[in-house]
Amino acid sequence: MVKVPLSNPNPDVRKFVDVILGKTIPERPPLIELFLDYEVVREISKNILGRQWVDPDEKDIESQRKYYRNSVEVYYRMGYDFYRITGAVGYNFTGNTRQGKDTAIFSRGTRHWAEEKKGPISNWDDFEKYPWPDPRKFDFWYYDFVSKNLPDGMGILACPSSGFLEIPLDTLFGYENLCYLMYDQPDLVSEVFRRVGETLYAYYEMIVGLPKLVGFFQGDDMGFKTGPLVPPDFLRTYVLPWHKKVADLAHKNGLIYLLHACGNLDAIMPDLINDVRIDGKHSYEDEGNPVIEAKRKYGDKIAILGGVDIDKLVRMDEQSLRKHTRKIIDTCMPGGRYCLGSGNSITNYVPLQNYFAMVEEGLNY
Repeated sequence: MVKVPLSNPNPDVRKFVDVILGKTIPERPPLIELFLDYEVVREISKNILGRQWVDPDEKDIESQRKYYRNSVEVYYRMGYDFYRITGAVGYNFTGNTRQGKDTAIFSRGTRHWAEEKKGPISNWDDFEKYPWPDPRKFDFWYYDFVSKNLPDGMGILACPSSGFLEIPLDTLFGYENLCYLMYDQPDLVSEVFRRVGETLYAYYEMIVGLPKLVGFFQGDDMGFKTGPLVPPDFLRTYVLPWHKKVADLAHKNGLIYLLHACGNLDAIMPDLINDVRIDGKHSYEDEGNPVIEAKRKYGDKIAILGGVDIDKLVRMDEQSLRKHTRKIIDTCMPGGRYCLGSGNSITNYVPLQNYFAMVEEGLNY
């Protein structure tokens, strides 16, 4: 039986891409995660793999290089075929957050939540004063570093930040504020979404051609348990066209386009599949958006990614979780186009024992 971390991983990103596109049906599901929390990567690297851990300092390039070496090694040894890179030097949308004590297993001390009421932009004066990131100043040095230090067989999936809806809703306007402004100042809303869209799209244009890049894996939470966060027609007007532009850019350059989006998005799934043309959809919750149901509905059209509910990943005992994971694999593997992973990400409150158990069930399938 295979145990993780693996001693001799054998990544194959080309096979991973072929599974996403339905060109091959594997014997076992490839693994996928949106990300592992920083604290989880540190714990595995330092206390499981026994590597010398260095916290990255934005003023110290060498510390950042050591961080990326350690981080890549964790993903490699956990059995992933890809490493997902996010952000860029000089790429940052600033907003308001709420803070509270982090009580997770691997606590970061303070936890931050998006400010739902009011962000930094509520009028045109705020818009003009906002420190918009400038694509001309983006620095992608660590993309080049990672591509040169990636183990043989691994590829890169890229994403600048949160998404075309998330940045205006979570960071710039605030959810409550946006709900008013979409009726009171639609011209301002339109311009903010345009500015955000152009900035994210510029990032993607600039990384096309990066060695070992195999696709884009954009996150953009658009829903909650019973439906979209904003009206479907609003998404069709301001959000989905940008996803379509990036998906088109990916496909024109032989890359895949994967979307992470939380919530029940049945109302816009035809748009995402037929118009945006996503290659795979990630993020599932058993209450309102279960992965098994998604596979039944959409598994013949797109790849279904992840789906082990975070609540179960956190609360179940190991044997119950293994049984639950096997049920998901058994149900989702027929026909292919399925990758195993959590319903969202490996948070710093997921017990490592349970995370390892989920991965092992996939590797041993």
